[in-house]
Amino acid sequence: MRELILLRHAHAQPPDGNQADIDRPLSQDGIAEAQAAGKWLVENQLTPDIVLCSPSRRTRETLEQVCAKTGYCETRIEDSIYDATPGTLIGLLDEYRDVGRVMLVGHNPGLEQVVALISSGQSGDYRGMPPTAIAVLHMEEGAEIEPGIATLQHFWWP
Repeated sequence: MRELILLRHAHAQPPDGNQADIDRPLSQDGIAEAQAAGKWLVENQLTPDIVLCSPSRRTRETLEQVCAKTGYCETRIEDSIYDATPGTLIGLLDEYRDVGRVMLVGHNPGLEQVVALISSGQSGDYRGMPPTAIAVLHMEEGAEIEPGIATLQHFWWP
């Protein structure tokens, strides 16, 4: 069985007029949320084999707090995750289909649409993913990612 862990970044500071969206840092609440996410992953024995992370500051800072709880994770910064469509995310995840447990740290609406699409088969049938939400999806090992292929095993948020 293969597992996908999709983690939305924690709460970020609001944009200021001089800062690009990609450079927004986590808020103090976001730091605490990310630490709680790492603790939840450890408690549920869900340490990833590899992490794919958006290049945005808030996703990298979320991952830093999570890894402080879970221990070292092999991480790859993937530019394509920032502002990605569900198709882009699925294509990226499919490149890692032979890895046992992949975690992707990214953004909405792409993440919430991917969860809905690969678990229910319909991208319009999603509940949303609040900041720091974690969706854990199970699928057959080596299976190509396609609509309806996975079972939503866990859904958590702080």
